[in-house]
Amino acid sequence: MRLSRYFLPLLRDDPKEAEIVSHRLMLRAGLVRQSSAGIYSWLPLGHRVLSRIEQIVREEQDRAGALEMLMPTIQSAEIWKESGRYEVYGKEMLRISDRHEREMLYGPTNEELITAIFRDGVKSYKELPRILYHIQWKFRDEIRPRFGVMRGREFLMKDSYSFDLTLEDARKSYNKMFVSYLRTFSRMGLKSIPMAAETGPIGGDLSHEFIILADTGESEVFCHRDLLALEAPGPDLDYDSDLTPLIRDWTGKYAATIEKHDAAHFSKVPEKDRVTARGIEVGHIFFFGTKYSEPMGCKVQGPDGDLVTVQMGSYGIGVSRLVGAIIEASHDDAGIIWPASVAPFDVGLINLKVGDAETDKAADDFYAKLEAAELSVLYDDRDDRAGAKFTAMDLIGLPWQIIVGPKGLKSGEIELKERATGVRHSLTFEAALNRLIASATKARKEAA
Repeated sequence: MRLSRYFLPLLRDDPKEAEIVSHRLMLRAGLVRQSSAGIYSWLPLGHRVLSRIEQIVREEQDRAGALEMLMPTIQSAEIWKESGRYEVYGKEMLRISDRHEREMLYGPTNEELITAIFRDGVKSYKELPRILYHIQWKFRDEIRPRFGVMRGREFLMKDSYSFDLTLEDARKSYNKMFVSYLRTFSRMGLKSIPMAAETGPIGGDLSHEFIILADTGESEVFCHRDLLALEAPGPDLDYDSDLTPLIRDWTGKYAATIEKHDAAHFSKVPEKDRVTARGIEVGHIFFFGTKYSEPMGCKVQGPDGDLVTVQMGSYGIGVSRLVGAIIEASHDDAGIIWPASVAPFDVGLINLKVGDAETDKAADDFYAKLEAAELSVLYDDRDDRAGAKFTAMDLIGLPWQIIVGPKGLKSGEIELKERATGVRHSLTFEAALNRLIASATKARKEAA
């Protein structure tokens, strides 16, 4: 993509309304623009990041055996009255009426609707277990939306729902999602720590939040230092195997959000191993048994012919929130540093002297060869100062930059800059291309 033809409205100065790093950088780098309080339009660069995050989430859900579908944003109030949540959910739910005065709502979550769908479509235990998911926009009318996409009112969310015959089977489904989340966040370059958490308005008695540690985190969290060194399972994981030992590795040591913190228990952790920090929630999983299936009559015929109320869980990932969370975890004074797996483009190509015939020809040729190698490229072909181009590329944070100028071309070299380290290498274009291809190949293998 040529930057001269792209829509990338950069801001030179920090917006006054932005309180945290991710909000400032998302506005300055042209990822989003606010439409109204807590509601954002996603501009082309931001949308590319959002789509890449969404795809990683989708791939890991599919890998774990979940089945994708899509439910509507607008729901009937009737099913929420069936579950008993309509009157107690609170003002975060946006309640509306259609032209026939039927009570409707803009869905903040989908437990009721998916329960009704499953209830009407599955009648036998032979069709269990199942995990269904979708990736869809939600709305919660936050009393004080702030921090950009980190605490917005409209947000993109992956929510999945498990249906099982027994408590034992339900635990297996819960474990699958637990492990899937570890892999999902790891692929995005994030170190997530599952922590015991409150269930909130979703309900149930088993819940974990997946937290990344960041100075700008919303709340205080507590954990054992050993958890920081654990690695997410690799792509060869068998989801049909017994995942209990793996889960035990992650839950066998202290980790809790402030709401579930037990100071007396934490004091038993050796002092050198106690970690107290701020955390950002990027995922939340719940097991709530028959909280929805019982009042809504979601039952299947069991092996002995009797009707059995299904066991359920729900599992959420804030897809749009992750954009902000990744920036909070990966940035410097110059701007964003995107992990390669979610970067909007693989490489930024900078033409230092637009209008110089030799430089233009070389940059255009490099652009074509990069794209032929299936690398996504943002080509800065604007007639602008070199300093402005460097500043823009650092701000938007693409993993690699190729810098083409007359001086280097005379010696048959270009500069390859790695954004994360700032290190520049003088290489032939072929050597730079091989390095970029090797980096991309490595990333694809890790994801496979």
